[in-house]
Amino acid sequence: MLAEGFTNMSRAAWRALSTAADTAAAAAAAARLSGSRWEKLKNGKAGVWCRSLLSDYKEACREMVVGAQERPLKASMYAAMLGGGWFCFYSKPGQSEFKAALVECSNQLGLLSPWIRSATSDAHVQNLVKLQSQGRLRCLSLGLLSLVYSVDYDSDATLYEAQCSSLAVPWRKLPHRVLDIGFCWCWWVLESKMKDYDVNKEEFKHLPADMQGTSPPDLHGVQRNERMHRQSWLPLSVGDQNK
Repeated sequence: MLAEGFTNMSRAAWRALSTAADTAAAAAAAARLSGSRWEKLKNGKAGVWCRSLLSDYKEACREMVVGAQERPLKASMYAAMLGGGWFCFYSKPGQSEFKAALVECSNQLGLLSPWIRSATSDAHVQNLVKLQSQGRLRCLSLGLLSLVYSVDYDSDATLYEAQCSSLAVPWRKLPHRVLDIGFCWCWWVLESKMKDYDVNKEEFKHLPADMQGTSPPDLHGVQRNERMHRQSWLPLSVGDQNK
């Protein structure tokens, strides 16, 4: 029985050693296989192209840093231009901002009497509102700024003239149809038309020329007006009129 137990223990030890050897061999084969795949991928066309691309970018970045150190003024100018371009692109208003500005200007004019509104502001805003209600306003993004222009027909119109591309307005006529320019969070034409929107110049056209325009008062005039305003609040001094 002792010999038989020794034989069984020998067989179990041999099986364990065989299993460990097979496992180690499989792991080594998998490692060789993965290593060969990685080497094949790294030395292939895609790997060579990626390494050359990274090398080019690395060399370009190094030259850029060296050039900035050698010519700081030029580098600062380029950085300022890039920053300004990014700011213009970020602050460029779009079609939704134009609609909101148009609604705000229309509400401001609607709070005024027709006798007080500026004819220039009212005509410009009413024209834009009419074109928008007809679906004839378009907004074009040019990267650093936006353009609002008018077209002849609504995009949803089913007329032949509206759907035929050969009858569309050519690009050379676009400058004549531009209605506003959006730049730095502002629509410049709309803002200029709304200047003094609560002043109707037609009311003063019958006045003499020297009374149609006013100039801001100087320092002495402002001080005199303030002094007269303070004196108007003082109680009146009534003298002895019986003497």
